[in-house]
Amino acid sequence: MDTEKESAQRRPVLVVGAGPVGLTAALALRSSGLPVTVLEAESEDRVRPGSRALYLHRESLQLLGQICPEAARSIIDHGVVWSTRRTLYRGREVFSRTYPSPPRGSLPPFTSLRQVETERYLMRECRAAGVEFVWDSEVVDVESTPEEVRLRTAAGAQWRAEYVVAADGARSGVRRSLGIELQGERSNAFHVVVDVEEDPADPLPLERVFHYEHPGLDGRSVMRVPFAGGFQLDLQCKDDDDPDEYADEDAVRRWMTRVVPDRYADRLLWVSRYRFLKVVAESFTDRNRRVLLVGESCHLFPPFGARGLNSGIADAVAAASAVAEALGRSDARELPVDDFARRRREAALFNCRAAGAALDHLRPKSRTRRLGQSVAARLAPLVPACGAWLEYAPYGPRTGAAVASGRY
Repeated sequence: MDTEKESAQRRPVLVVGAGPVGLTAALALRSSGLPVTVLEAESEDRVRPGSRALYLHRESLQLLGQICPEAARSIIDHGVVWSTRRTLYRGREVFSRTYPSPPRGSLPPFTSLRQVETERYLMRECRAAGVEFVWDSEVVDVESTPEEVRLRTAAGAQWRAEYVVAADGARSGVRRSLGIELQGERSNAFHVVVDVEEDPADPLPLERVFHYEHPGLDGRSVMRVPFAGGFQLDLQCKDDDDPDEYADEDAVRRWMTRVVPDRYADRLLWVSRYRFLKVVAESFTDRNRRVLLVGESCHLFPPFGARGLNSGIADAVAAASAVAEALGRSDARELPVDDFARRRREAALFNCRAAGAALDHLRPKSRTRRLGQSVAARLAPLVPACGAWLEYAPYGPRTGAAVASGRY
């Protein structure tokens, strides 16, 4: 392809970013019959390590099923659903519940699959749908006018489109170039995330386990979440912890054997650490209603409740619908984009508050809240509602509007 010649042509829509949210936007646009070109900063042979976002809610699977049933079915078939949830407090179980397994072929309540696998299935369907990919194309400059959007990449290529869906992540060059600010706060607390390959000869039970103030970890909390082929450990470190004592591979091998059997120390796949951001863009579109921000380009949450990728998928589908409607109108073309920006920003603010509430529960700053957790743990054997509160509170409130307009 002659990139310089091709890029000079004006597209109906460009997608910036080939992560799961950008790929979802591309599939949603193709499902509306629109030609799609995706600009991706990384190379085609990029390596995307780690589980990252691994949990997709039923609502996200439903949305994927609407725009590309083949992608949704692949993700469901290759992911796992755990039937048992357990919560412990200082070594003692306070909640345990096993749910019926979903019927084969039905839409499960969720699925757990490493993000790299989710991206692989989305990419496969994008290629099958005729999506064009242009790699090594980091967008560094964006100019929006009432008629179109002009983009320039780091390599100097120029692109033009009637609309742009920006899915280029937390360091979004599109958002920065438009001068749209992220508003919110950053936590100094950090967690360590570890991917571990399952031992097929003697696998651990297929259950999600959350342990408040694990006695083997000097009171740090830890969660184990299964995914297809392994599990993720998420260690909540203390505010004054030295990351080097918990976040490098040797340190991980020392503490993880207090949580899972010793044999897993040699089955590490990936180690990372992260700090929490609770931020939402001041606007999800530019002043000319030509650029639509989706996913981490416009919101970053603590991971509790798996709101990041799930919200991003809803953003992507809503953005594609708005673009398709706007392209089909001869007047008031900005109205669908305005509606998208308002609804999805409301959803992001809800998710930001919900994830913040979960973070406050997991890292209580007041003695009263910590005492409340201790009392609930003691009462759990007699008052099941206390154990249920300890189980569900780390994920934030579960109420909210439907996925397309509010909750995720």
